[in-house]
Amino acid sequence: MLHNKDTIIGFIGTGVMGKSMAGHLLNAGYPLVVYSRTKEKAEDLIGKGAKWAASPKEVAEIANIIITIVGYPADVEEVYLGENGIIPNGKENTYIIDMTTSTPTLATKIYTEAKKKGIFSLDAPVSGGDIGAKEGKLSIMVGGEEEAFLAMEPIFRHLGTNIVYQGKAGSGQHTKMCNQIAIASNMLGVCEAVVYAEKAGLNPETVLKSISTGAAGSWSLSNLAPRMIDGNFAPGFYIKHFIKDMNIALQEADAMGMETPGLALAKKMYSELAEIGEENSGTQALYKYWDR
Repeated sequence: MLHNKDTIIGFIGTGVMGKSMAGHLLNAGYPLVVYSRTKEKAEDLIGKGAKWAASPKEVAEIANIIITIVGYPADVEEVYLGENGIIPNGKENTYIIDMTTSTPTLATKIYTEAKKKGIFSLDAPVSGGDIGAKEGKLSIMVGGEEEAFLAMEPIFRHLGTNIVYQGKAGSGQHTKMCNQIAIASNMLGVCEAVVYAEKAGLNPETVLKSISTGAAGSWSLSNLAPRMIDGNFAPGFYIKHFIKDMNIALQEADAMGMETPGLALAKKMYSELAEIGEENSGTQALYKYWDR
């Protein structure tokens, strides 16, 4: 277990969620070194005292806990296993925590390669979107060795309120797929309910007062339906990243011989929106499917 005075945290990926998450660690007093492909995204953190690194390699040479939250599995692979990546350049006894939603297979591969170098690896994807990241109330689902999880639990406590150890390497990513599968069909229901309310001549905000606390209640209904009604489609979570997640879940389900009709329908609808230029909108922009 690392003691606070010995800890230097590296943070790679300071986008919509990563910026807030890294900020919580800075506010907790940890020395922080950051890297992002676009330096501008890290300027606020640098202004608050974070040190800038020019590459994942430089982060790995400085930090003994490294957290990543990047875009796609290909980005994860490059950041961890590439020539200038974390594992080839990392120090023994470093803890690496990938909080990107990525593939269970890649999480297992990273764990195996890290172990060869005496590096502790956890896959710890999150749920809660931009709101959860800002408020430090993310749900964090963790795979890897339990001893490494227990060592890093105090770090997770600065980022989330629902932190659950799920099992061996890859288990965090499998759990996140369960989360995304549940959201996919739920978002269809939320959008259909809002559009139905509007077409029936009801006040959708008043409708939400009745249905969001009853049996139909969900995080998406409480947090994203109001954005739909306000015409706010800014990304708390990008459609393009949700499509990536749904593709991973479809592939994993197929490999297990499982049908996922709700997931398949949601992926088809989101893909149609992406094709007409909505890939950088938030997932609540599924509402626009009915306006095409």
